[in-house]
Amino acid sequence: MFAKRVIPCLDVHNGQVTRGVQFGKAEAGELRNVGDPVELAMRYNEQGADEMVFFDITASAHGRATMVNVIERTADECFMPLTVGGGIRTVEDMHAMLKAGADKVSINSSALATPDLIRQGAEKFGSQCIVVSIDAKKVAPERWEVFSHGGRKSTGLDAIEWAKKAVALGAGEIVLNSIDADGTKAGFDLVVTRRVSESVGVPVVASGGAGTLEHMADVLLEGRADAVLAASIFHFGTYTVGDVKKFLAKQNIPVRL
Repeated sequence: MFAKRVIPCLDVHNGQVTRGVQFGKAEAGELRNVGDPVELAMRYNEQGADEMVFFDITASAHGRATMVNVIERTADECFMPLTVGGGIRTVEDMHAMLKAGADKVSINSSALATPDLIRQGAEKFGSQCIVVSIDAKKVAPERWEVFSHGGRKSTGLDAIEWAKKAVALGAGEIVLNSIDADGTKAGFDLVVTRRVSESVGVPVVASGGAGTLEHMADVLLEGRADAVLAASIFHFGTYTVGDVKKFLAKQNIPVRL
């Protein structure tokens, strides 16, 4: 069994890391400032994070320039792989982030609007560089729909089917975000995570709902995720990356210590 990854996530708004609950929006004043993204990335690098994910939630030209600067500074200081998402709409946007020092780019709404962008990116940079992030919300007992635009707009697409299509187009990884669980610290949506994990042949990163060490173990075992992504529990000092890895190792879940 491959080692499971522990990945802190930094939501960056105007150059600062923020945190909301259930996709809280910057324009509604629902975000809490957490700190400087590079300083936080360095902290998690020292704690042994396997990767780092940055999401630009500013979604503006100025925000993109700020994010390029953040990635460049982080790449100079940290040695873990970096993934960046948010506002990436073209192959040129992908190239700018990869050139700045990112190892992967994550696309969401742009992939939904132009699915061929997945194929274009995979052909130019390789599938290993292309991550498709899916924001899923439970709308019926056995149905999860994909939402776009930061979880605000329903696409009507079935989350499992969209994950399969994204991989067929060339995505090398899926980040599955549960809108219902996001920021609640009440646990991951294990069912949809398992459904997606069993339906695609690429790694699935579980996101949304991490509150305890047990939640992390549950989504890796029952949810069959390949990696776990979390924000609040790391940013506010509930646990360190090392705490998570030590706990997982005690559960006989393979991790890089």
